[in-house]
Amino acid sequence: MVFEIAELDIKPGDEEAFEAAARMAVPLFQRAKGFVSFDLQRTIERPNVYRLVVGWATLEDHMVHFRESSDFQEWRRLVGPHFAAPPKVEHTHSLGLT
Repeated sequence: MVFEIAELDIKPGDEEAFEAAARMAVPLFQRAKGFVSFDLQRTIERPNVYRLVVGWATLEDHMVHFRESSDFQEWRRLVGPHFAAPPKVEHTHSLGLT
């Protein structure tokens, strides 16, 4: 499994609207090929910064199947207006140490 981890810097004052838009967008991820899990985390020290953690079966499921879909465009339409800066995205995989 691959984890997409995106740091999302949200415009100050838009946090509540961003969270509502993200809630509406969850089904877009859930119906995507290779979707495994979805979590949105808000940082404590910087309350306008969020981490989106999405589990995918493969990197291709995220980078090709989802990113090239109309559902990705809808995700960006819903949440994009709240971004203060472009998202920073990385992919990780578990080393299975525990």
